[in-house]
Amino acid sequence: MAKLPLAFSIVAMEGPDRYSQAGGLGVRVAHLSRALAKAGYPTDLFFVGAPDLPPRELRDGVQLHRLAQEISRQFPRGIYHGEEVKRRFLEENFPAQLVSEWVAPTVERGLTPVLLFEEWHTASWVRRVSDLLWQIGIRDRCLLVWNANNQFGFDQMDWPALAYTASVTTISRYMRVLVQARGIDPIIIPNGIPRAILKGPQGGQGGALMAAAAPRSTVLKIGRFHPDKRWLQAIRAMALLRTAQHPVRMVARGGGERYGAQVMDEARDLGLSVQRWDEPIAEVADLVRALRQTAEVDILELGAFLPESLLPALYNSSLAVLANSGFEPFGLVGLETMAARGVAVVGATGEDYARHLHNSLVVQTDDPAELAFAISQLEADPQLVTSIRRAGRATAATYTWDEVIAADLIPMLPMLARRQLARWPGPELIG
Repeated sequence: MAKLPLAFSIVAMEGPDRYSQAGGLGVRVAHLSRALAKAGYPTDLFFVGAPDLPPRELRDGVQLHRLAQEISRQFPRGIYHGEEVKRRFLEENFPAQLVSEWVAPTVERGLTPVLLFEEWHTASWVRRVSDLLWQIGIRDRCLLVWNANNQFGFDQMDWPALAYTASVTTISRYMRVLVQARGIDPIIIPNGIPRAILKGPQGGQGGALMAAAAPRSTVLKIGRFHPDKRWLQAIRAMALLRTAQHPVRMVARGGGERYGAQVMDEARDLGLSVQRWDEPIAEVADLVRALRQTAEVDILELGAFLPESLLPALYNSSLAVLANSGFEPFGLVGLETMAARGVAVVGATGEDYARHLHNSLVVQTDDPAELAFAISQLEADPQLVTSIRRAGRATAATYTWDEVIAADLIPMLPMLARRQLARWPGPELIG
């Protein structure tokens, strides 16, 4: 099929810079933009970037635009340092910049602009952009899409105005229900993963980490220190396993949230030994050294930045990767684990891809005994582990970004265009 004459802009607070990442949004927009560019679509990514990097940069075929750098210099601790100041500044200044510098030139080139806005911060920007497009007579030449990755900020949004000016999408059936509660009927376009993750760890990295952790197996948990992530369930399950003399230990990587201290205090109160490792981690050898030098520790907390390139090896080498959230809009960690031939233990909210004992383990309560039993099943049944790893990888292969773009995003655009009374450059819907 011939490539449609489309150009994409993705607009978000977070982006690919280390300064610009605080959760999954920065990873999502970085990978989605690269996949769109690789598919042959002109793609621009607008985000609040690091103040010490160039305002514009072409990377992996994507034109990066670092916004509000003058504001970020006043708030150097990261993307959400000075969050409201940044949001208001961009609300006032960015829509006109986007229309004049990207949308109008794109239309003049004969392409249909598809503007993808992410998260609650950008919801008010959508209306301003739409108004400006009407004023210059090209609103019907553009598609405006706003996407909900989670429920943060829902109470601060003007939902009727958003629904009037843009199409609304979300990433899972669970999130669709939450958005429907606001009187909106969204379209589901799932998250994706880079195809490269399917290659798994390279050069025996997974085996090196397994050997470093031996004779115990590693249980990995990565995520913000927040009650929604069920850190206390994970810690209490580890205590149950230790009492039952199961040879497992945990590697934990949280964030800088204060709740982390409560989590580690709980571990110590349960009799688990805890050690924080703050030395830099740049390669697998650094993780090997950390594991070997803390061989007797029950909970190894990694305090340093963990490069994304090391995650496949960690996922693959662990007995289980705990993505056991009580609330999960999608569950990207679980899917990435499956792609790396790891065993994901997920919750039961937005993880549409998960099937218990087939491609993952699914825990449905916050009872530590349920989680401890799930982990013990893996330890007792190597054939189950092999089966889950194989099926998980097969499932993940259907969620690569190139698959999502080809099967979910592009086919939905004609319907979104029809809802917006916008011109569509390809075959139109029947009826």
